[in-house]
Amino acid sequence: MKVLVVGSGGREHALVEKISQSRKLSKIYVAPGNGGIEDIAEVVNIKADEIEKLADFAAENEIDLTIVGPEAPLVKGVVDLFQERNLRIFGPNKKAASLEASKVFTKELCRKYNIPTAGYMVFDDPKKAKAYIDKCDKPQVVKADGLAAGKGVVVAADRCEAKKAVDLMMQDKAFGDAGKRITVEERLYGEEVSILVLCDGDNICPLATSQDHKQIYDEDRGPNTGGMGAYSPAPIIDDGLYDEIMRDIIRPTINALKEEGINYKGVLYAGLMMTDDGPRLLEYNVRFGDPETQAVLTRIESDFLEALEATVDGKLDEIEIKWDKRSCICVVIASGGYPGSYEKGKEITGLNKAAKQKDVIVYHAGTKKESNKFYTSGGRVLGVTALGDDIAQAIDKAYKAVELIFFDKMYYRKDIGRKAVSR
Repeated sequence: MKVLVVGSGGREHALVEKISQSRKLSKIYVAPGNGGIEDIAEVVNIKADEIEKLADFAAENEIDLTIVGPEAPLVKGVVDLFQERNLRIFGPNKKAASLEASKVFTKELCRKYNIPTAGYMVFDDPKKAKAYIDKCDKPQVVKADGLAAGKGVVVAADRCEAKKAVDLMMQDKAFGDAGKRITVEERLYGEEVSILVLCDGDNICPLATSQDHKQIYDEDRGPNTGGMGAYSPAPIIDDGLYDEIMRDIIRPTINALKEEGINYKGVLYAGLMMTDDGPRLLEYNVRFGDPETQAVLTRIESDFLEALEATVDGKLDEIEIKWDKRSCICVVIASGGYPGSYEKGKEITGLNKAAKQKDVIVYHAGTKKESNKFYTSGGRVLGVTALGDDIAQAIDKAYKAVELIFFDKMYYRKDIGRKAVSR
């Protein structure tokens, strides 16, 4: 069968890599792709949010299944468009994508259906938001309502920092229209984990647990990023806690959406905080996480394309995913200055040496290829991913491979996976 993967990051490289292993695959395309994907898929010069062009390409090339990586085309309604044209596509429709498109939508759904999350207030007036913050006796988290590439969240240490975040989002418009409306939420304490499940509207197929590292600096300091690394599995989640998350958060959300007339199909990503009072929902994403996907998919031993098809066809109850029991870690190498301004066009060296290391895969994200050389073209450039018999061995392999790679002003965290080792 012929498959089209939409997107250009490390997540899409991991999806293409895993799908390319399927016995059912005859041809794989990626739009728009990146420098590293060119070796395993045919790159198509269509941007991820050009949904009409994507539908035209899928129809003209008789694509059997399209898999959407990033959130923007989902929020724009790419699934609705494909379905109107009888084209098979993996992902939630526009209404279902509201779970990620609007923090307010998700919060109000949680409140209505008693899904455990942080207390919150919604504001479209910065003065009222700051007046509310002045009355709060506990630290707050300020979130832009709309899409902000994982960066529209400020975990404020005090009232002053929270009010600065309000100005950043609502007056300075740092995240454009995404910050027209904000939530001010009670700050939760504990460890964050990521839970990804496939859902065909009725059946749920859980994927392996993982833990992301959002902040730019070691020890979870500094501003939020799209993610600086991840590992799988997350030892903080035992079987009992996993069952609790499914029972109290994931399944109630799918059922709540049904009550609202929304049939959720695709992958659902829950960002959770493990508090002393139990798991609490931080946010939902309606697509595969990045870099969690790199750490999770690398561990899949079965035919993942079959699982994606079953999700679309409502047959997930017939699927069982087999997992490599080893641990996996992904270390993101970023451009200097990220998540702020950064330079592009830096030549990357050492990629071949790193990729030849045992149990290591180097996923490309912000790269371009010219004359058989690779150059940086984004904030998060590479995801160096390694398998190990335990998390400590995976960490050792990944960082040894990272040290073989170089480009000017490259940056990476040195503590990815340390929490898992401490457990």
